[in-house]
Amino acid sequence: MKSSKEFMLLFRFEPNFNFQPTPEEEALMHQQWGAYIGGLAIQEKLVGTHQLGFEGVKVSADQSVNQGIVIAENQTLGGNMVVRASSINEAVEIAKSCPILMMGGNVEVRDILPM
Repeated sequence: MKSSKEFMLLFRFEPNFNFQPTPEEEALMHQQWGAYIGGLAIQEKLVGTHQLGFEGVKVSADQSVNQGIVIAENQTLGGNMVVRASSINEAVEIAKSCPILMMGGNVEVRDILPM
């Protein structure tokens, strides 16, 4: 691959705790995500990915602890993916075919800075 950088794709969606997908819907979602992730892996653009669950704890600066996931603007973070791309524009093109978009979610593309 030409000169590339790493970009993080952040997957956000509006949780609906009352919705339970049918087995067919769940299988289709798994198939779509598998094809998306597999396609990026074959192209050697995938660095890593993580799906987040719905169990969480928020620790604040004042050391207070709150049970539950963070929901801001009616959305929560569902996962992330790190990809290799030549530019942020290429990373955006990768994000445009993400299955989260078909679920009404969105993808934030961010450059990764070395620490």
